[in-house]
Amino acid sequence: MSVEIVVVPCLSDNYAYLVKAGDACAVVDPSEPGPVTAALSARGWRLTHILNTHHHLDHTGGNLALKQAAGAIVVGPGKDAARIPGIDVGVDESSGWDFGGRKVQVLEVPAHTRGSITFVIDGNAFTGDTLFAMGCGRLFEGDPGMMWASLSKLMRLPDATKVWCGHEYTESNGRFALTLEAGNQALQERMKRVRAARGAGQTSMPSDMGLEKATNPFLRVSSPEIRKSLGMEQAGDVAVFGEIRRRKDSF
Repeated sequence: MSVEIVVVPCLSDNYAYLVKAGDACAVVDPSEPGPVTAALSARGWRLTHILNTHHHLDHTGGNLALKQAAGAIVVGPGKDAARIPGIDVGVDESSGWDFGGRKVQVLEVPAHTRGSITFVIDGNAFTGDTLFAMGCGRLFEGDPGMMWASLSKLMRLPDATKVWCGHEYTESNGRFALTLEAGNQALQERMKRVRAARGAGQTSMPSDMGLEKATNPFLRVSSPEIRKSLGMEQAGDVAVFGEIRRRKDSF
């Protein structure tokens, strides 16, 4: 039986996720305890683990209260353990992790923060603020080369891998993507679906890796149309990525 996943909106545009596998139940990136507690109570689930993709407060702000209330085990990036509130278990690529009898793949994807990780559970990638739907995170603690390497690592996941990211930025990301690749039919069609979903008050989660590779400009540095839009037809991949990120920062 596959894991059950519940989207938990937090703050203004954050997402936490409940992930249930048998008797084990984790929350990914709880920015605040209230919505998580309410979602657990509505389903009669008991929290056993707290997973953090990186240290930022809008992903860890609920750690201590939830840990105290439920006795949950906090799991996060071992290489950034000093900045993860209440951490009990530090993980990395070599350690992986085990959840509800399932092997969890841990990918180290630094750049947004130096310790950022992605958890892959049963074909579901929890990417935090590294990979967004049609976007990627700002380079707070890395450079374009580091983020391009991290995104390239995520792109090696199977196309069917579901992507659950840390924020509802999808519509804005799509508007930016269209400024670079207006002729991308898959992008145009995706934006229609996203606008309809958001207009109906629905989440845009999850995406999947195949869809991201077809529509996310940050993964499409080899696109002739994007390179032409940037005037960088002959530039290297990292340079093109860096220019896309620079433009998005001021979009």
